[in-house]
Amino acid sequence: MQQYVVLQVILKEKMWGAGSGNLPSLEKAINDQAAKGYRLHTITTASSGSKGVIGGGDRIQATMVFERIG
Repeated sequence: MQQYVVLQVILKEKMWGAGSGNLPSLEKAINDQAAKGYRLHTITTASSGSKGVIGGGDRIQATMVFERIG
């Protein structure tokens, strides 16, 4: 098995209001790796605007590094 796994999840900001419209996808990615015996080691984010996109807000790219436990 691999010692580390790297995943990226794109979070889309809600058009109105605050917060992400798809936080459950981030939570699922973390829980899926935990079930495989990995723990979240590092997470970084990068933001990109999406002006002019119909029905869209900003996009946040979350890059996560998971480390094998045990």
